[in-house]
Amino acid sequence: MIRISDDPRRFEPGSTLLHEGGYELTVESARQHRDRLLVRFEEASSREEAEGLRGALYVNESDRRELGSDEYWERDIVGCEVELADGSPVGTVAKLISNPAQDLLEVKTSAGPRLVPFVKELIVTVDVEARRVVIDPPAGLLD
Repeated sequence: MIRISDDPRRFEPGSTLLHEGGYELTVESARQHRDRLLVRFEEASSREEAEGLRGALYVNESDRRELGSDEYWERDIVGCEVELADGSPVGTVAKLISNPAQDLLEVKTSAGPRLVPFVKELIVTVDVEARRVVIDPPAGLLD
């Protein structure tokens, strides 16, 4: 399971998040809207600017909680090399797609992007230190 952030206190007014560009953003306000959390940042003056921040925000390292053995931070998975259990290269994790049923790895391959469910049945190992994900997909998944 991928953890983006499951602590609602991260979005209290005055708290900060990191942008992948290396700068901090300060939460001005946040509210729940249907199944999403809408967050306004002091540094983003328009909706378009805020939309551009989607998927590029991270929690300060010092604010991270301990993860379970099968949990990973999104920023630790994106960019990992993906290979089959026999060592054959597949591609690189381009992004993560969070869905209600399961998270998906979007893997950039030579044949184009492929979606791989991020579930125990298909993921053999995740080695964040080595930047490597080993998968065992069923026949046809990568075709």
